[in-house]
Amino acid sequence: MNTLEYKSIKITWLGHASFQIKDKLVIYIDPYDIPEGLEKADIVFVTHEHYDHCSPSDIKKIFKEDTTVVATEDCISKLKEFKIFPVVPNKSYEIKGIKFSTIPAYNINKMFHTKTSNWVGYIIEIDGVRIFHAGDTDATPEIKSLKDIDIALLPVGGTYTMDYKEAADAVNTFKPKIAIPMHYGKIVGSVEDAEKFKELVSESEVVILEPLKK
Repeated sequence: MNTLEYKSIKITWLGHASFQIKDKLVIYIDPYDIPEGLEKADIVFVTHEHYDHCSPSDIKKIFKEDTTVVATEDCISKLKEFKIFPVVPNKSYEIKGIKFSTIPAYNINKMFHTKTSNWVGYIIEIDGVRIFHAGDTDATPEIKSLKDIDIALLPVGGTYTMDYKEAADAVNTFKPKIAIPMHYGKIVGSVEDAEKFKELVSESEVVILEPLKK
């Protein structure tokens, strides 16, 4: 299964940190190494400028004339050909009727993603459903203090982000209804990390999706 259906919303894992979210609009988050022929995007969210999250060639595959790309300020130079909506951490926004907010995404015990870079995770609200995409991050105090999250998309692959133990500890703290592991299987991590994450989560439902085949 590569798609979770939750109320009126369909969430499809495209591999790595890439997701398609469909309701009235078609939304993508961090499209990277995605297949051709996907539905065109109304909104694309980009968490930070690393190549496996901010990929102009992949955004081109899903871009149409009125697509808006929501991205951190360091992505702007890479995405000049697109209509950009710049964001910073700890702010709330609304675009095309979709309310969303940003929280900092950063490493605590390594230096791949620094807090001063102003990279983000997104909390996107669709028809009363709150979806959290963590971006590349460790289990930060900001994540552990989240409330009322319906679906959390969290990295579990380690090395550049939190590993499965740290991700499970975070989930067990802020208790989303559903947790979906990501950021494994392409560059770092494996499905075993996702399975171990599921074993350690105590209250939230864990759904392990299969990546959409190219």
